[in-house]
Amino acid sequence: MRIRLTVGELFRKTKSALESGGVEFARFEAEQLLQSGGIGKTQLITEPNADVSENISAEISEKINRRLSGEPLQYIIGEWEFYGLPFKVGEGVLIPRQDTETLVEVARRFLEKRSSRKTLDLCAGSGCIGISLAKTENADVVCVEKSPNAFVYLNENIKLNNVSVKAVLGDVLDEKTVDGEFDLIVSNPPYLTESDMNELQKEVRAEPKMALYGGADGLDFYRRIVADYVKKLKIGGMIAVEIGLGQENSVSDIFRENGLQPRLEKDLCGVYRVVYSIK
Repeated sequence: MRIRLTVGELFRKTKSALESGGVEFARFEAEQLLQSGGIGKTQLITEPNADVSENISAEISEKINRRLSGEPLQYIIGEWEFYGLPFKVGEGVLIPRQDTETLVEVARRFLEKRSSRKTLDLCAGSGCIGISLAKTENADVVCVEKSPNAFVYLNENIKLNNVSVKAVLGDVLDEKTVDGEFDLIVSNPPYLTESDMNELQKEVRAEPKMALYGGADGLDFYRRIVADYVKKLKIGGMIAVEIGLGQENSVSDIFRENGLQPRLEKDLCGVYRVVYSIK
């Protein structure tokens, strides 16, 4: 009696289990889980009848159980792509999202016009923003992150992407954490409100609260970052922050209160995603 599954059978079993568990994009996630076990999309097409080893089958089954328990797919795989680059992720660090690539695009447009590219990435997390700018624009980047868990991933990702980025373990709300002046300051700070936190999807609840919660109105970090760090911005330098849905007016007001003229940038879905200003 054959106890092993074929590649095709394992895929169908994985997809079915995820669908039954309410996973929205079950087919995509099944492909991702199989790839994490060494079974690529090409093999799914060309070798669907090939036997899968018991070890791989057991590994995928264990990952299915983790996913159905609410653990994010990205944590299970241990790595996720952002701006075409690989980033290690896991418990304790915010998962890079495509929305944040809008902030990178705004920052790149600015840096392309400058010879001096000293950049400060606040609330850096995995380092996806700062590392992407160092990789694509040869920016001289300092990344600041408070969480020791996230800081581990930040350093791993600096090595993984082979960039020269300075990682600082510290609190961005303490302006003494970083000295000097910068051409560019970027941040994807915590910006979820108290009501947002109460309505999070199960997967998002697995991500660190300190990387998500921005105070009762979601604006705590914007108030402090803009007020404290505009002083560290060179004349002609730019500050740019990611914002949440519907926060463009409130964050723009914070910019104006600190002597900055805000500009807005939409993401690919047409949502205002970035507020930025030239000093």
